[in-house]
This record gives sequence, C-alpha cells and structure tokens, in this order.
Amino acid sequence: MKIQPFEEYADQYEGWFEKNYWVYQSELQAVKGLLPQQGNGLEVGVGSGRFAGPLGISFGVEPSPKMRMLAKARGIKVIDASGEYLPFNDFQFDFVLMVTMICFFDDINKAFRETYRILKPNSHLVIGFIDKNSPVGEIYQKHKNENEFYKLATFYSIDEVVFYLKNAGFKKFEFNQTIFKDLRKIKDIEPIKNGYGKGSFVVISALKE
Repeated sequence: MKIQPFEEYADQYEGWFEKNYWVYQSELQAVKGLLPQQGNGLEVGVGSGRFAGPLGISFGVEPSPKMRMLAKARGIKVIDASGEYLPFNDFQFDFVLMVTMICFFDDINKAFRETYRILKPNSHLVIGFIDKNSPVGEIYQKHKNENEFYKLATFYSIDEVVFYLKNAGFKKFEFNQTIFKDLRKIKDIEPIKNGYGKGSFVVISALKE
C-alpha cells in the first residue's frame, strides 16, 4: 500500500474529517446501513480509526505507523499489515470492512482473495468508496495530481469492484449510496439510498457463502 502520504500528511488527513464533518457523517451512516451489527469484525486499512471507532470495530490492520498511532489513541487494537498479506488464519472473521482505501491497494485481486480466505462462511465484506464515474469521483480524478493522497490512488467504478469481488468468490451483492451534492454544499447528513448510480459514495456488501 502507498503509505508515504499518510506518514507525511497525517494532520491534513485528520483535518479533512473536521472540515467535511457532514460528508464524513453521511459516509459513516451509509456504511452502518450494510455493516453486520454482531460478530468478530476487522477493518482493513483502518487508518486513524475514524470509521472503526464509531462503528464498534475494535481490531484493524494498517501499514502506516502514524495512522496506527492515531487508531490506537482511539482505542483500536491495530497491527502492521496490508490487505494483500493478512496475517490471520482461514475462516477467522465474521465480517471485514474497507472504507476509502481500496484505491491504495497494490493488488486489489490479491487483497480481495485474502479477505475471502479469512472470512467465515456466510460472512460479509463491506466496502465504502468513491465511485470513479460519480461527480465527486470525476473531480478527484481531474485534480488527482494536486492531492498528496490521491496522486498515488487507482480509482474504480462499481462494475470494476464487483468484477474483482466475483473473481475472489464473493456473491449476493447489496448496495447503498450517499453524497448527492458538491462536498462544499453539504451542511447536514445526506440521504442514504439503496442501489448506486446517483450517489458519489457507494457501499457494497458482498457475501462469502
């Protein structure tokens, strides 16, 4: 994973959540809508714990030392690992969460296969990300080289993510979406709607049978 920006610009990363508070809260609620409410969960790419903490996930993996430090300060047990190499036994977790980080994988196929391996049967992978074909996704791509974080990112469409999930063995997809306006105009929690194609932030729940 591309950890350099998260090491050098940790304050800027944290500042985004404060500056875009209602965007963050909207994304949080969208993820919560598809996240299992019980079981042994793991967040891959837990970052500073901005999602794991409020969602009650106590365990994460994160390759950036500065992000791990921030996550630990939020009470999350976090270990040094990346999504492509998860140091866990087969069938260990009831669900896995990934939020706004699949764009930083070196090998998305391998990361999804690793996640499939560590999930128990009848468990879910839940992914939250910016659809590259959405208004926000198009802006991020247009200004990609101006952003210290996204200049190293690979953005994906819904169809591309579903394709990689199917390759890893996942089935029975559910979708919801939020962020329907320009980020600067969001002053309250955005609606959370089923499906995809209109909201810029999309959540996918994928089943391991």
